[in-house]
Amino acid sequence: MGEGLGWGCARVLDGVALQGSGAQPCSSPHQLCEHPQPCPSPIEGEGFLEADSLVARAAFTRAPDIRRQDLIAATARLLAERGVAGTSVRTICAAAGVSPGLLRHYFDGVDDLIAATYDDVGERIGRALEEAVEAAGDDPRVRLHAYLTASFRPPIMDAAVLATWLAFWSLVRIQPEIGRLHGEIYARYRERLERLLIDCAGPSPTFDVRLAAIGLGAAIDGLWLELCLDPTTFTPEEAGLIAERFLKAWLEG
Repeated sequence: MGEGLGWGCARVLDGVALQGSGAQPCSSPHQLCEHPQPCPSPIEGEGFLEADSLVARAAFTRAPDIRRQDLIAATARLLAERGVAGTSVRTICAAAGVSPGLLRHYFDGVDDLIAATYDDVGERIGRALEEAVEAAGDDPRVRLHAYLTASFRPPIMDAAVLATWLAFWSLVRIQPEIGRLHGEIYARYRERLERLLIDCAGPSPTFDVRLAAIGLGAAIDGLWLELCLDPTTFTPEEAGLIAERFLKAWLEG
């Protein structure tokens, strides 16, 4: 997606593509890639899995935060394309165009990298929600509506985002760190929603703001999930209408 969350290409954050024998023009629809240079070829094929010395040398000359972000972007893309089972040191390093040693330099292992990726994707979604709120203007009711309905359009409503998010969800009960991050990420979403609800209802709301945030958040998650899985069931506009009905029930009792 041209305005997506940015994990279709592991080289999108600084507009630089590593040149190598496996490079080809970037064709993924799920990225923030606007640069004219070629991006790494798909990870299928042994040729690309054999990282050449030029790619390895170029990767090590990149700024540390950029190299780390390359690994996170590659991990998110692999989780979307192959799921947890297809995301390993070998496939991540191939997709990012780096050596396994570089991954171990920044992360303790694959589990640590997946956790960092969950945190990164959660922050990106949070920023997308906040941008929707800020673009809505000053009216508290309009801002709240914008926060709720931002999930029904890009960059959040996207098949790649869904696939990546489902991979994270599958690990919540298995990996303690993912479970901890899940709790933190959703707590941030609920806290923001609570503040927006208070802005609408005033300092003395007639309803339980915490429960309203939990209920609205769960409803939005469910609508987003169904809309991503089968967009023929209802439209983003209809999802917005449903969300508005839920919101009105809380605000007006």
